[in-house]
Amino acid sequence: MTALLRLGDVACIRGDRLVFENLSLTLRAGSALWLRGPNGAGKSSLIRLAAGLLRPAAGTVERHGRCALIDEAAALDAELPLRRALDFWARVDTVDGHTVDRAMDEMALAPLAEVPVSMLSTGQRKRAAMVRVVASGAPIWLLDEPANGMDDAARARLVAAIVKHRANGGAVLLASHFALGIDDLAELDMGALT
Repeated sequence: MTALLRLGDVACIRGDRLVFENLSLTLRAGSALWLRGPNGAGKSSLIRLAAGLLRPAAGTVERHGRCALIDEAAALDAELPLRRALDFWARVDTVDGHTVDRAMDEMALAPLAEVPVSMLSTGQRKRAAMVRVVASGAPIWLLDEPANGMDDAARARLVAAIVKHRANGGAVLLASHFALGIDDLAELDMGALT
């Protein structure tokens, strides 16, 4: 199987604190890894390293394909209606409007297309961020607490999107404080590394 993401002996230092070191992992097509552990264990830092937003203090990060990221910020223009805000990212990712429509349907957001992003609830904003990820076509999904603020129905949509992505050959690196009920999910306890 193709390795889409490989981290080799990476170390992360935030401020003066060594968060983790000698961490290696490989995500192949169809695989997923759940990063779990207490606050401050380095889950978000590891996802940011994988995305290229942080440089490792040591080690290597190899990405073979584009990444799509969800983190604490929705990265959507709060003043725009949801669909227009998503269309901005569609242009960046060079995807067509039909792809965005399908992703909005998957996340049950089509009825909110004309609602300003600033008026969306926390869970709706997380679903909107998932629309960006789904529509991007990126083979590597980096999901930092993607279910925060989501109700049970929205979490089920999130899980369905992850399952579909993996079945289509994508890989997922997922940080979450709680299990999402995804089958065949490898786990890494970041708390055990410190």
